[in-house]
Amino acid sequence: MEYIGLNELIDRALQEDIGHGDITTESLIPEGMQASGVFVAKSAGILAGINVSRAVFRYLESGITFETFKTDGDTLAAGDVIARVTGKAATLLTGERVALNFLQRLSGIATKTRRMVELIKYLPAELVDTRKTTPGLRVLEKYAVAVGGARNHRFGLYDGVMIKDNHIKAVGSITGAVSAARQKIPHTIKVEVEVENLEQLEEALQARADIILLDNMDIEQMKKAVEITAGRALLEASGGINEDTLAEVAKSGVDFISSGALTHSAVSLDISFNLTETW
Repeated sequence: MEYIGLNELIDRALQEDIGHGDITTESLIPEGMQASGVFVAKSAGILAGINVSRAVFRYLESGITFETFKTDGDTLAAGDVIARVTGKAATLLTGERVALNFLQRLSGIATKTRRMVELIKYLPAELVDTRKTTPGLRVLEKYAVAVGGARNHRFGLYDGVMIKDNHIKAVGSITGAVSAARQKIPHTIKVEVEVENLEQLEEALQARADIILLDNMDIEQMKKAVEITAGRALLEASGGINEDTLAEVAKSGVDFISSGALTHSAVSLDISFNLTETW
């Protein structure tokens, strides 16, 4: 992946880890020692973030050799060798934890996403992510969601109108909120409204919302919402949706299902980095 802020993010991560210096490596490793090491999957999953790990090592040593055997989106089995890194031994030892942190986190998200996507692959609803991401890592985590096979929702407050419960309280009504938004935004931007019940759904439809988010509705309410809407707006289900409930929600007839669990509840994939030789 290419991300204009990646080097800044890597710099912060390395500064957090190295501080004034890697005192263990500096104490033990001769300056001229070279080494080679490999990333190895210790559990099955979906790979994401290998290019970020490469960027970590190259940030520390521009001439490092990074040979990949797997690419983002590939299925990993326990024992698979993902990549080999060759360069200064000090570079490999100093950069391995930060490189692993990115790789394990992003692969964990891609793995969870792929698992959830598979649960509804024969149903018409599409799985999307949310803004419930690790501060500073949103672009990378949403990239991992895409690698896993789901779609990205808005990236931030700047690229889409979503009128939520507190906006409605502040303005006074769904109708007023939609009207005010339409007067300020370009005609190319869609308006999404969050509703908590079928009465609010009716008001959002009358206000001509483009997308309506059904917040924490049960399956029967969702089915009724689909019936009432009858294609006049896209419907998105959200709120507490996980692997146990996903398929039933998809069967309700909604167009999209957003799940914060894709990012906030993903478990990092178990990947190790092992030196194989030094000289």
